[in-house]
Amino acid sequence: MAIYTRDELQELGFLNVGENVKISKKASVYGTSRIFLGDNVRIDDFCVLSAGEGGITLGSHIHLAVYSCLIGAGHIQIGDFCNISSRVAIYSSSDDYSGAFLTNPTIDSEFTNVEHAPVTLAKHVIVGSGSVILPGVTLEQGVAIGALSLVNRSLAAWGVYAGQPAKYIKAREDGLLAHEKSFLAAYQNK
Repeated sequence: MAIYTRDELQELGFLNVGENVKISKKASVYGTSRIFLGDNVRIDDFCVLSAGEGGITLGSHIHLAVYSCLIGAGHIQIGDFCNISSRVAIYSSSDDYSGAFLTNPTIDSEFTNVEHAPVTLAKHVIVGSGSVILPGVTLEQGVAIGALSLVNRSLAAWGVYAGQPAKYIKAREDGLLAHEKSFLAAYQNK
């Protein structure tokens, strides 16, 4: 994977570029002045980040796997230690599907009824391959989303959810919090 150098990333005009940021040159990034990148961020081939007015904030130790996209006018925030698997779509904007309005970005806004709402993924969220997250959703700390799930509402911390729409399956262990402390202590001592 050919990745941008730090100098190239800064030339692209990101709001912030943390340490050890690796973005594939095959990724597409729009609205860079509204995208904040924390430390240790990896964005793989064919990902799309399209930051509208609300912008995109990626914390530290974040991975966006191939073909994932973060799109919309509402703010999208991905917390530390989150993992977004391949082909995940996170939308902070959505057209009105009722038929009462026109749709798509080539139409003037007076003829559409687009919903814009922030999307927040707290620390330690993992989203399985092929899942879709819709505007207005908050995934609290430690949420795990199974592959091919549709997330259309906010979900409580430390749960495993899956399905269309995503439903609670079981509790998720929080033992990774101890590993986080050990990892950060070791990481800071490097």
